[in-house]
Amino acid sequence: MNTRYTPREMLEKLISFNTVSDRSNLDLISFVEDYLGEHGIASTRVPDETGTKAALHARIGPAVEGGVVLSAHTDVVPVAGQDWSRDPFTAWESEGRLYGRGSADMKGFAATALSKVPDFLAADLEKPIHIALSYDEEIGCFGAAPLVSDLLAKEPQPSFAIVGEPTNMKVVTGHKGIAVFKTRIRGHPAHSSQLHRGVSAISAAAKLITWLDTRTAENKAGADPDCPFEPPYTTLHSGVIKGGQAHNITAQHCEFATDIRLLPGDSAKAWMDAYQTYIENHVLPDMLEISADCSIDVEHLAYVPGLSEEPDGRAETEVRRLTGDNGRHVVVYATEGGIFQNHGLSTVVCGPGSIDQAHQADEYIELVELDRCAVFLDQLLAGLSQKQF
Repeated sequence: MNTRYTPREMLEKLISFNTVSDRSNLDLISFVEDYLGEHGIASTRVPDETGTKAALHARIGPAVEGGVVLSAHTDVVPVAGQDWSRDPFTAWESEGRLYGRGSADMKGFAATALSKVPDFLAADLEKPIHIALSYDEEIGCFGAAPLVSDLLAKEPQPSFAIVGEPTNMKVVTGHKGIAVFKTRIRGHPAHSSQLHRGVSAISAAAKLITWLDTRTAENKAGADPDCPFEPPYTTLHSGVIKGGQAHNITAQHCEFATDIRLLPGDSAKAWMDAYQTYIENHVLPDMLEISADCSIDVEHLAYVPGLSEEPDGRAETEVRRLTGDNGRHVVVYATEGGIFQNHGLSTVVCGPGSIDQAHQADEYIELVELDRCAVFLDQLLAGLSQKQF
């Protein structure tokens, strides 16, 4: 007899896999492969370069154009340094809530979708359901792009995608993008009493961070009052910096990390080009006049595109119809939604749980949220059985 799980039972199982982003997720992927295989469903792994992580996609239903992708990430954020009242990877229930790392962000959606596999199989599907599970979303959506590319290369084109991040089952139609980079500066050391003979890497960093802060201020001043995002402009922020050897030596080294939170449609490349131009024209020349050993290098660490609103898009139209939610909802965190959209798929974000619980100690999801997601998937299934999508 094929194993059947309730959404809660499947969520408890998924929580039991410690898939913090600095660890392998292969045990979870193997479990899902075996579970799908037990039900006669073939799945495809998309491994990373190290072979220690993998994404997975599977099609349920006919190999025809149309249908929907149900997308979730398998990784979770760390628990180190947080004050958990119990083991984060052993789910527990209290007062209608299921606790555990990933319960809200976002194993709740993956669990509900996987628990519905027997129902998907029993239905007379006219259009397919694609299940897509990625890795490393929490550190840059690194697993989503190869997953989406592989799915679309091997399967018929779906009509739209639903990314199940926690939105309390509201229909989120837009989110900001993110670009992350690190700037490394090499100065020239000298005794601080002979400052004119040295180049302070810290002073150069200060100029660059001031440039970033000034761009944010300009964006704020020119913000569109009708923009639905909060804040309603692109922000450039440096959150980590280190450098210097002693108070009386001009710093030879300094590095800092920056992220840009981009409005949908705003170009990460344009911002990076402007930053590089400022470095080459206004900061580096003065450094090189004192020492040819000076340098400024920028390393690009991650880029996740924003999700643009699609008022007439297939995803928004269908998911609004199924949920009854006609409000305008956007978020400032990034998801793999922008990646699906950049590959030509109409996409929305809609899933169980609250983002307020994400990344917190004693993370939880209201069990009623799993029930609401299950009803939503039942309604989606009915539509796929009637050629609606």
